[in-house]
Amino acid sequence: MTDSDDSRPRRRPRPQRVFDTSVPSPCISVCQVDPRTDRCIGCLRHVDEIRNWPILTAEQKRAILAELPLRK
Repeated sequence: MTDSDDSRPRRRPRPQRVFDTSVPSPCISVCQVDPRTDRCIGCLRHVDEIRNWPILTAEQKRAILAELPLRK
């Protein structure tokens, strides 16, 4: 390594993303998506809800959980 390598600008560190884990996932390990509805037949969540679950707020997760009984 030469002195010229040390003069390169460094990348700014990315802010650490904090995931809310206070609301557990409704997953029951029956992961099959109905192609007609794009919903999992196990937990009844839409594929977008499953994908976004880690980044949703606790309020958003609770809203989805409240809707699941209506999807049966």
